[in-house]
Amino acid sequence: MGSQNKEQRELTVLVTGFGPFREQYPVNPSWEIAKGLPSHLPPLRAKDPNSRAAQELPPVRILVHPEPIRVNYKVVRDLVPSFWDTYQGHKIDIAIHIGMASPRPFYQIERRAHRRGYKSLDVDNELLDDGPEGKPDDAEWIWHGLPDEILTDLDIDDVHRRWQGHSSKDMDLRISEDPGRYLCDFIYYSSLAHLYKANRPRKVVFLHVPSDASDAYVSQGRELAVNLIRSLVESETDKVDGSGDGA
Repeated sequence: MGSQNKEQRELTVLVTGFGPFREQYPVNPSWEIAKGLPSHLPPLRAKDPNSRAAQELPPVRILVHPEPIRVNYKVVRDLVPSFWDTYQGHKIDIAIHIGMASPRPFYQIERRAHRRGYKSLDVDNELLDDGPEGKPDDAEWIWHGLPDEILTDLDIDDVHRRWQGHSSKDMDLRISEDPGRYLCDFIYYSSLAHLYKANRPRKVVFLHVPSDASDAYVSQGRELAVNLIRSLVESETDKVDGSGDGA
């Protein structure tokens, strides 16, 4: 497949961010990071210009959902399916949902999301109509018959390693196994579940960023988001080529 790389079609990565979270977070850094991303993945300023990664990545379009997503269960449930058919005229290859975590200085990508356990009120002081534990015995429930946990099909360990390699060594980048059973977990499960039900590859990941919305943190988060996109595309491209460079 290597000889055909110049003919590879453009990959499209969708990125979403959330809106304000109550009075204490009037500016959500996840949206500030997302809205400033470039429209295409910039060329890698590689230490070794002859490296595979520098030469053989397909072109990558970055589509940002044009507005912050309201931190509301119903809004998320209604919105997510629209991402996965044709979005803004493009087929989405990979999606990154970004959300903020507590005031902590590290960044983490989530491996899994949860079907039940959503007991915290959203910004409109509402819970899901189907309740915190859902309706697993109701055949009409949107998530009836699905696993309580769904994992992304992306190779999170490989992506994490690449992400660290592209990023400054002082960045604290982690893998998490628990997105928190709030809107971050919920949007992640919503995308994973939609793809699972459609028997489609679950090429979606959730990125948790610090809650600090200062210019410095937003700029840092944006750089790390670009590095993550590059890492995801490298990982997927190597997987398709069957020529991964190992751990």
